[in-house]
Amino acid sequence: MADGKYWNEKIETLSCEEIRKLQLQKLKEQVKYCYNNSAFYRKKFDNICLKPDDIKTFDDLKKIPFTVKTDLKENYPYGMVAAPPDEIVEIHTSSGTTGNQIVSAYTKNDIDVWQELMARSIYATGGRPQDVIHIAYGYGLFTGGFGFHYGAQKLGVRIVPISGGMTQRQVKLMKDLDVTILACTPSFAVYLAETMLQEGIVPSRDLKLKRGIFGAEPWSQQMRQRIEKDLGIETFDIYGLTELCGPGVSIECSEHNGLHVWEDHFIVEIIDSNTGEPLPDGQEGELVFTALNKTGLPILRYRTFDISKITREKCACGRTHARMLRVTGRSDDMLIVRGVNVFPSQIEFVILQFPELASQYLIILDRPRALDTFLIKVELTEQAQTDVNLDLKQLKQNIQYRIYITTGLSAEIEIVKPNDLPRTDGKAKRVIDLRKGKM
Repeated sequence: MADGKYWNEKIETLSCEEIRKLQLQKLKEQVKYCYNNSAFYRKKFDNICLKPDDIKTFDDLKKIPFTVKTDLKENYPYGMVAAPPDEIVEIHTSSGTTGNQIVSAYTKNDIDVWQELMARSIYATGGRPQDVIHIAYGYGLFTGGFGFHYGAQKLGVRIVPISGGMTQRQVKLMKDLDVTILACTPSFAVYLAETMLQEGIVPSRDLKLKRGIFGAEPWSQQMRQRIEKDLGIETFDIYGLTELCGPGVSIECSEHNGLHVWEDHFIVEIIDSNTGEPLPDGQEGELVFTALNKTGLPILRYRTFDISKITREKCACGRTHARMLRVTGRSDDMLIVRGVNVFPSQIEFVILQFPELASQYLIILDRPRALDTFLIKVELTEQAQTDVNLDLKQLKQNIQYRIYITTGLSAEIEIVKPNDLPRTDGKAKRVIDLRKGKM
């Protein structure tokens, strides 16, 4: 039972030396488990003549081959499962829409670990048993809804398991049920704030909402500021992957200076995306995770393609676990437009600098002839739409200039009316690339 500042003070405040000792012990055990129980990992190890006993120190970690998303897709559905069929108690999958989905199989032990991680995470944001949590992540095969549900149950928080959709109904229930914590994607939080504005609801006056826990997609500091202003809450970033367990791999504390990776359950590395070589702490690169306690579908050195940095300096909150900085994008989400590397997060950064624009945007790429076309659709706010003095031509030029300064590319800007761009209660779709298959 948690008491005071920490859910599990002994674990959350272990010294760096104690954490590394615990991790190495678990790593050795997990490598042996994978070799003895997973045909996938046994073959992977045998192909390079690697034996479990070869993993003696942390330096030996890099001997283990990376696991990538295509491994899970090619071994769909149960090719990477290590536990006997009668020990698998739950299945979740990724939200992918093309090809085979990524399957994550859970034993009872995996569910217990996940529940512990999520309870610890919610507690780190200030969540307590007297809170009411509104879970607007999708339930079902997606891990978001159930992950928060399990953690909130263990913590003893009152749960509103509303899932996605029915936005107006969600706003009404948040008001009527005295919701204090909102859990959803950041893009859906923006949509909820827009709906409240249309309904004449002022969150700081009409709701008891105190904090929001948002994840499942990258979101910028500018979007955080907008959500906090519109909803009148403190926001927390949470990180997780279906491949690792779901949400609960790491979480921001009240210091908002990076997300604590729960290192008693995960080893985190940063690598160079191009070479695969490990990078030192503080240098930006791709996150790689090894799950230390998974038994259903174990994962060793999983390449996430998420771009971040790692620091191991002790946080002012007192927690000692390594912190990953906010994910700025994905290396596999990088767009190459006319030979220039562009990330959607760069476009979002520009858009959120304009108070006349809503947070929604859509990038449309095409190649009707020899050169790429680069169209960005942006949306006016309700207030800007009714501003008779707004010069749309000048606004468009200003946006184009900021895009050029940020990316080095000239973009066509299309300004649309409020609510013209599609909303979603899941991960926001920001890019439509029509160039595929065109030479």
